[in-house]
Amino acid sequence: MQAFQSWVSEHKLTSIGTLWATAVAGSLAYTRTRTPLKPSLRLIHARMHAQALTLAVLSGAAIYHHYEKQGENNAAASEVTNSLPN
Repeated sequence: MQAFQSWVSEHKLTSIGTLWATAVAGSLAYTRTRTPLKPSLRLIHARMHAQALTLAVLSGAAIYHHYEKQGENNAAASEVTNSLPN
């Protein structure tokens, strides 16, 4: 899991692009079998689904980053507090 996280942190744009393309392909495949829409409408819906998924993932990454930084700041503050003489 740590290797995956480090790869994603090093290749952020590639990860997001891959996620987006996978979401478009998945949505196109799903709508092809479920709804009798024209191909242009399928593509529009697939793009919207992929954008929503990408925004959700980016929001989750931002929240994770925020709490990770907050944890680092708390750890640094506790180290300073512990090193002060009583």
